[in-house]
Amino acid sequence: MLEKMYKSVLEQDRAAVVLCDLEHTIVYMNPAAAAHYSKYGGASLIGKCLLDCHNPQSRESIEKVVAWFAKSPENNMIYTFHNEKQKKDIYMVALRDENGQLIGYYEKHEFRTPEMAKMYDFSHSL
Repeated sequence: MLEKMYKSVLEQDRAAVVLCDLEHTIVYMNPAAAAHYSKYGGASLIGKCLLDCHNPQSRESIEKVVAWFAKSPENNMIYTFHNEKQKKDIYMVALRDENGQLIGYYEKHEFRTPEMAKMYDFSHSL
């Protein structure tokens, strides 16, 4: 049951969530990610190498972050980029198993644009 709840959290998130394993294979994209990356193939990117979607400088940065994650179970999140146009900060986050072993990573988007919807407005779906 808990696994279904975790998946639902990801599925409902309006921010793009792309999970990768340690070989940089895209293993999951939530619907927001599939829509966000639709011009690059969207959900068809699942099973492909994330590094193939980036330039050499970005690939090197991703590799460095994953190596840093692997150095310590305390190395779990790092700020990587600010997108002024979309008013969001982007982080890479380590994914670890129950023993603290690194099993993958994902990119976290935190939007800084204030919500414009009215609080508890049941007539409008976000």
